[in-house]
This record gives sequence, structure tokens and C-alpha cells, in this order.
Amino acid sequence: MPFLRLNNYRFYYTLNGDINQPVIVFLHGFLGNSQDFNTRLFPLFSQFCCLTLDLPGHGQTQVLGGDIYYTMSETATGLIELLNYLQISQCYLMGYSMGGRLGLYLTLYFPQYFKKVILESTSPGLKTEAERLQRLISDLQKAEQLQTLNFKDFLEEWYDQTLFKTLRNHPEFEQVFNHRLNNNPQELSKSLRYLGTGNQPSLWEKLSSNQIPLLLLVGELDQKFKRINQEIQQLSPVAQLQIIPNCGHNILIENPHAWMEALVKFVSE
Repeated sequence: MPFLRLNNYRFYYTLNGDINQPVIVFLHGFLGNSQDFNTRLFPLFSQFCCLTLDLPGHGQTQVLGGDIYYTMSETATGLIELLNYLQISQCYLMGYSMGGRLGLYLTLYFPQYFKKVILESTSPGLKTEAERLQRLISDLQKAEQLQTLNFKDFLEEWYDQTLFKTLRNHPEFEQVFNHRLNNNPQELSKSLRYLGTGNQPSLWEKLSSNQIPLLLLVGELDQKFKRINQEIQQLSPVAQLQIIPNCGHNILIENPHAWMEALVKFVSE
């Protein structure tokens, strides 16, 4: 489980499986880290090499430059530098929520690196300047809370959002919650300020020109992201939408068997 310093980052990453097998890169969501995937990917190791990493502001990855290196464009450039260092010229990509937003950015701006891309509970950002400004204000308020509130109290408020209702009722929620406490709230605050939905560029207008096959995964109980992903599918000719039963926003935890089945089928076709 090595650390690697590349320009403005000290990445913490894990490679599992044979590097000569097809590589799948996994990008976690806000508050998560590479361990979100590592404990669940064992069935893939015989067929694929799995690259997981902690994104800036999360886990053990460190940003060595200024705050600009938490932004989507700089983070994406850093990840491409990591792929180049590891001599991964082409791979599959799977991103969840925040990691999916970043994954979609990578797909659209660095398409030559990716064969197929799986996006779980993901958005292309917000369409209008007014929407982005409103969300940015909200993101900045939450980022301030991360620096001032007791971290456990912040997590309680975060997971009280309607989006996470089904996760809160899941038997693994307490384990997930305790795992989140291992993050550094000061670092998470920077991630939310600079990599949050309010600060990210809209990717909607680029969807129609995308030529990389996309699998959009969304939980049947996640009404907000069902609507978003139905619209993505309409705009991108190479996108297919799969609605996963009996789960909400976090499919990997709430229906892991269906998550794994959909991923393997898509990358193997």
C-alpha cells in the first residue's frame, strides 16, 4: 500500500491483482476513502487489476501545493499523472458520487485513457450560474461547519439528508459512520470548498460529444439521481442506465451483489 509523491500530491493508493490484467480505477465519494472499495473487490482480483486511492482531502493522500490542487481540474491532472507513472495507458473507471463527478470529468477531458466508465449516483454538475452560486454558498457553509463543529455532530447532520435515508436504515450504517470519523475534517473542508458540486464546472454541454461507453448506476429509491441520470442517458448516445433495486444513493453498500454483477457484466461485454 504505497505512497507516491507526484508534483503537488502525495497519493496513497493500492493495486490489487495482476497488473497485466485489465485495470479498473475506483474513485470514492465525499467522506470516503479507498477502503470503501478494498474490502469488497476480492471477487475481481482473478480477472482484473484494481487501483484504489484516497482522493485529495480524504484518507492518507496529501495535497502538497496550494488549495487550487483540491479543484476538479487539478485533481484530474494529478490522477492522469498517477496513471502515467504506473504505466497504465488505458483502463476502466468506476466512480461513486463525488468520485463519479470527477470520473465523468476525466472521461470527457482525457478520453484516450478510458475504455468504459461506470458512474454510480453521479451528476454532471449544475447547469446554470445561479444554481452553481446557490450550491456554492451551501457548500461553503458546510465547509465552515467542518472547521467549527464537533466532527461527529457534522456527520450526524450530513447523514440526516434525505439522500441518505436508506443508508441510515442499513445494518452497516454504524460501521460506515465510524469509518468516516477517521478523516481529517480540516482536509474535508477544503475538498468541499474546491471539489464540491457548487465549484465544479458544468459537464452537461459536453455529454453529447462523449464517445466513451458509460454505465449509469442509480438506486431505485434515489429519486433525485434517477431523474438526473435519465437526462444524462438522453443526452449521451453511448450511455446506458441501470436502476438497481432495493437501494438508495449508496448502491455498493445497500446492494453490493447487484453492484458487482452490473460492473463485471459491463466491463466484460
